[in-house]
Formats: sequence, C-alpha cells, structure tokens
Amino acid sequence: MSLPTVSDITQETLAQTNQRGDDNHRGDGVIIVENAGVCYRAPSERFITFKDYAINWLQGKVRHREFWALRDVSLTVNRGETFGVIGHNGAGKSTLLKLVAKVLKPTSGRVIVRGNIAPLLEFGAGFHPELSGRENIFLNGALLGFGRKEMEEKFSRIVDFAELWDFIDAPIRTYSSGMSARLGFAVATDVQPNVLLIDEVLSVGDEAFQRKCFTRLQEFRDRGATILLVSHNMPTIEEMCHRAAWLHHGQMLALGETAEVIQAYRQSQT
Repeated sequence: MSLPTVSDITQETLAQTNQRGDDNHRGDGVIIVENAGVCYRAPSERFITFKDYAINWLQGKVRHREFWALRDVSLTVNRGETFGVIGHNGAGKSTLLKLVAKVLKPTSGRVIVRGNIAPLLEFGAGFHPELSGRENIFLNGALLGFGRKEMEEKFSRIVDFAELWDFIDAPIRTYSSGMSARLGFAVATDVQPNVLLIDEVLSVGDEAFQRKCFTRLQEFRDRGATILLVSHNMPTIEEMCHRAAWLHHGQMLALGETAEVIQAYRQSQT
C-alpha cells in the first residue's frame, strides 16, 4: 500500500475540516484575510551587472517569471482567539504574517486588521549596533510611540525580563544574536497589544528563557489579546492555539480545530 502524499491525503477529511473551521468562526473578526495572494516577479535569466540588466530591459529583452508566495488564502481570526499557522519552510507562513503586519501589500485580495498590532517578526531588527542596550531600549520605545518618561518607567522591567543588567551599557554589536533577541522580545512585549503577531518567537534564547517567553504569551492570551502564531513547534501550537491553518507552497490545505489540522499535517509527513 502506498503512503499518503499532500496531493492525495484524506482530501475529503481536509474539505470537511476547512468547512467546519470556516463556517464556525465568522463572527467577531479582528484579522480578516480574503483571497489574499503575494506574487513576486524575477528575471528569467541572470545578469552579471545592473548595466547589463538596464540595457536588456531598454531593448525589451528581459523576461520575467512569476512566483506566488501566497495564493488565494482566506481566514478569519476572532477577537481573543489564538490562531496557529503551520507548514514547512517556504510554505508562506512568514509572508502571511507580513501581510497582516502591513509590511507587504497583497498582489490580490485584501487584509483587514482591527486593533493595535504588535508584530514580533524579527527581534532586534531596529537596534543600532553602535548604541548601548540602554540607548536602544529608549530608541525602540520612541519608534513604538512611547515618550522618555514612559520608557524610564518600563526600563527596569525590560532589563529584568531580558536578564541583561551586566551588559546593558555595552554596545549592541558586542551582543550575541540570542542576547539581542532577548532584549528585542522584552522591549516589544512590555505592552498589552490588541493583536499580537508572532513568528517563531519561542526559539529565542535558552530553554529557561523560552519558557519565560511562553508564559508571557499565555498571559497575553488570558487577558484577551488576539494572537496569530507561526511555529514549527507542534506542542506549542497544540497548547496555545484554538484553531490552526496549514500552508503548503503558498496555498492553504487545511483550516480548523488545531488537533485536526496538525493530524492532517503529520499524516502528510509519513
């Protein structure tokens, strides 16, 4: 007997899962994705220099190929819901989060978000390497819209959570990637957002710090935040999420109750 593949795995089961996952959760939508797609265009041939590309472009010789990172994806995340997105590397998970965060515009369809978004997509991306950890906390606070007095009140909490008192006055360029990520997470989550977007957040730092991150996210969830979570960690998705979606090569194969979607995804891997 042949093993199931993504193309033939329990198509009837997936259709039923998608129908239940869509029909039962159309009410209080905070994140609404309607037939969204993201298409990239790249030259079909490689050009060594920009001059070569410009000459060929002016002569009408440049041919492009299209790559759909996402195609015709629709889902609704309701107020207070924690929603998981799973799939292999390159499935379109991070692209979906960037659409919701307004980092990208959809090529087709539309995305509606109601509420104050805190996108935890790349911790420490806004840090200046020559500034100290202390200075970067205030800089990032300003970027998030907080005044200096507000950041002075937050400062000790942030450094305590990041566990970086011994290094807080050292330049960020001397930090390890894990230290920068810890500080970035601490700054970004020292506020209660309405909508939280999380991309593999629990890979930050060592196991003890990951547990701290997980606990903080649970606190956000318990206080009613709407969370869209991308992770390869299935136990995390199972524990945190009410529902989930499975993306594969930019298309949504399953949408519904978390356990059912994960079961379908795992079955495709056997």
